[in-house]
Amino acid sequence: MSPHISIEDWDPDSSGAALTADLDALSDILHAVVHNGAGVSFVVPFSTDEARTFWTGKVLPGLRSGTKRVLVARQGGRIVGTVQIDLLVPPNQQHRAEVLKLLVHPTARRQGIARALMIALEGVAQSERRTLLTLDTWTGSAAETLYRSLGYVVVGVIPRYARGSLTPGLEPATIMYKELSATPSSS
Repeated sequence: MSPHISIEDWDPDSSGAALTADLDALSDILHAVVHNGAGVSFVVPFSTDEARTFWTGKVLPGLRSGTKRVLVARQGGRIVGTVQIDLLVPPNQQHRAEVLKLLVHPTARRQGIARALMIALEGVAQSERRTLLTLDTWTGSAAETLYRSLGYVVVGVIPRYARGSLTPGLEPATIMYKELSATPSSS
């Protein structure tokens, strides 16, 4: 990983220039990865305004309510990558969480940012007393290869799971999980 990359919990101010800059960067990343063909729930045409609405309408409320944690990778102070952990699970599943939206701007790829985000995310999961992480990813993608290299186990493949962002074709998804070491009890 580039020495100029830092991974941190995203803790945005409620308003101000810093939040605006972060939202601009996150919106730019989401817009760029969708237009680069990533299967992350959105399809083209997809504007940066739509990307911003995702961050302000879906992510910020979860972050502020404590049901989501968001990690960001900064390069020179600007966000170039992000990943989320969804902690909102039923009462009988408080031991697990879902990994969502691992995104690295196409111009910042191949620097170890996605790997660093995922490793940091596992630490966040453990701090939240989560011992099982689940995710889905496009079958055969670079992301699937990354997750496998990090110890994620394939549960199976669902054919025709979701539409590609650039084409109307339905793509398969690989469902994966990883068991983490339990965090020591503080009782």
